[in-house]
Amino acid sequence: MSSSIHVKNHPFRFLLYLEWALLGLSTLTAIMPAPLHRFSVRFPEMTIFSLIVFGLMGLRLPTNSKFDKVIYTALEVFLILSIGFFGGKAARLFPFLYLILVTRSCLIFKLPGRIIITILSFILFLFTLQHRLLPFRLPPPALERFRFFGLSLALLFGLSLIFVLLLMNAVLSERQSREKLAIANEKLRQYALQIENQATLEERNRIAREIHDSLGHSLTALNLQLETAVKLLPSNPTKATLFLARAKELGSKTLQDVRHSVSAMRHHPLQAQSLDQVISILAEDFQLSNNILVQYKIAVDHPLPKEISNAIYRIIQEALTNISKYANASEVNLELTTTQTINLIIQDNGRGFDLQQNTSGFGLQSMRDRTVALGGNLEIHSTNGSGCQIKVHIPLPNNNDD
Repeated sequence: MSSSIHVKNHPFRFLLYLEWALLGLSTLTAIMPAPLHRFSVRFPEMTIFSLIVFGLMGLRLPTNSKFDKVIYTALEVFLILSIGFFGGKAARLFPFLYLILVTRSCLIFKLPGRIIITILSFILFLFTLQHRLLPFRLPPPALERFRFFGLSLALLFGLSLIFVLLLMNAVLSERQSREKLAIANEKLRQYALQIENQATLEERNRIAREIHDSLGHSLTALNLQLETAVKLLPSNPTKATLFLARAKELGSKTLQDVRHSVSAMRHHPLQAQSLDQVISILAEDFQLSNNILVQYKIAVDHPLPKEISNAIYRIIQEALTNISKYANASEVNLELTTTQTINLIIQDNGRGFDLQQNTSGFGLQSMRDRTVALGGNLEIHSTNGSGCQIKVHIPLPNNNDD
């Protein structure tokens, strides 16, 4: 039915303290003897009981059912009216009970309900005030002054009710804003954790691609050099020595790549050279290592951003590695041009493969991931016995269109 509000976790503990202070003062007034008979408490037990029940009701406010809230408020009104009509001099403090009623209504009702309770409190205050002033018999001049005093008191009480309503609305709005901010901060923290985990996963994948692209290519070339040297060693030791020397160079380069990979893959293949230069070196090394003719054409009108240049270099490197491993080709054609997009075509005359069965390898997936990350698309055309063609199209950045 309701949720308890304890002293230690009450959102507005000072309200409880104020309620108890006012109700305690009213209880003492009801207990103390009255100097005049007309101010004496007619039913002191009922008045004290009503004050105690009214005070204890502040510890348990209804929060769910609208029916419970209405019943709760009706019981509060009944207790206040009982104190006002039968409380004697204790009823002098009955206007403060209406202030408590409005305060509690702000905690359990929304704005329309708060306004209704405030208006109802003012009407009941006027009714109770009129009831208490009826027994007095005063001469006309004094009666006129008394009526003016009553009107001023009613106006002051009405302004007090409005002030309490506005104050509670402001306090509750500020509290709700803090709660929403806390919820937003918690969601932001959760999102930050998700983004951090996603970034960690992407970084791991990136490092895996870098290791596969750089070390895989170098180790493949090194293995081919060593295999050729082993085959030539019995018949042609001099030529075998050349391949071993080349293998040593590749081993040194591979060791350097390992060191760079361990240091978070900070090595950039285009640090000191342009894209066409590194592609030329890559093609010459591939041709020398594999005895596969590489014909390349590079027609790039503008310097490309490092991210795109590095991706293109790695895609070409991965494609050549796959050709050396699986294609059994004798010639590779490589073309890199720029129009409205960056166009890369790599074609070999090897044995090809079935696209339905051999497009999920790490190398092809790495090339596809690099292309998609730059907003481009990658196409693979191949059939058994007719070689393979890889097409990459990457949009040019706007700042390079001038």
